[in-house]
Amino acid sequence: MSDFTSGFWSVFVMVVTLASIAGCGLLLLAMSTVRSKGKGAEGPPTAVKTVQTTGHVWDGDLAEYNNPLPKWWLNLFWITLVFSVVYLALYPGFGNFAGIFGWTSSQAYATERSAFDAKTQQLFDKYQKMDVQALATDPEGHALGERLFLNYCSQCHGSSAQGGRGFPNLTDNDWLYGGDPETIKATITNGRMGVMPPLGAALGPDGVREVVAYVRSLSGLSHDSLRAQLGKPRFAQTCAACHGADGKGNQALGAPNLTDDVWLYGSSEATIAEGVNKGRHATGAESLAMPAFKDTLGEGKIHVVAAYVWSLSQPKPAK
Repeated sequence: MSDFTSGFWSVFVMVVTLASIAGCGLLLLAMSTVRSKGKGAEGPPTAVKTVQTTGHVWDGDLAEYNNPLPKWWLNLFWITLVFSVVYLALYPGFGNFAGIFGWTSSQAYATERSAFDAKTQQLFDKYQKMDVQALATDPEGHALGERLFLNYCSQCHGSSAQGGRGFPNLTDNDWLYGGDPETIKATITNGRMGVMPPLGAALGPDGVREVVAYVRSLSGLSHDSLRAQLGKPRFAQTCAACHGADGKGNQALGAPNLTDDVWLYGSSEATIAEGVNKGRHATGAESLAMPAFKDTLGEGKIHVVAAYVWSLSQPKPAK
């Protein structure tokens, strides 16, 4: 609330807030007034007053009187209004006024997280002294890595780590950037921002179809052989710089291997053509971007998660 980019919105919120509180106060005052009319309304105290009704009548003579709310009920509303004014004075909520206490949710989170990290630091220091391979075989360390993975990584890679469309499978030993422990740690720490440029304008409709046919031929998928032959030189000219002349990819760039049966988005002609035409970008729901976790997790937790992720693609020991 205190991070408005324009002063107008801060003033707008202040005005609406004050008007709302004042309006509720006026409404309570109006509801505190007895409305009566008819014979005896101005008579002595003993006179019978005829109170207005709301006009709602049931069963012929059962009417709803327009009486004020009970005092205890009105007092509860007044207490609520007073509470709201005190709250807005102490905490953020009134435009860009930060409140007397200067409280923020991010600050509260950071304080709670620091207190928790201080309690668990000794545990992560212990695991950080172990190399990834040893930590991956430690039952407690593996379980801790799994819980961290479920909290921070499963939203994209799935709880089973088998990924989905646009999100790599971490269990098949097919890696875009490399699957050794240090590379996995670097990926988690700094994130990845993979980008494939759109090539539709450069290739044209026929060129795209020819390149698609050639790409499908690299992994043994059904294809038009004539188009694949025509697509080979086009691939060498426009695609080999990232995917390599043989189409086996380049882990330094995160360019996938096109000769295996592992596809990040799918292997149909339409899906491959979509990627060639429009490219794949580091934005959107199906992006090639992985966020950096160095500030979120810290070195100790990243070491534990890396050990867990590395273990997922390793052969399971015989029982």
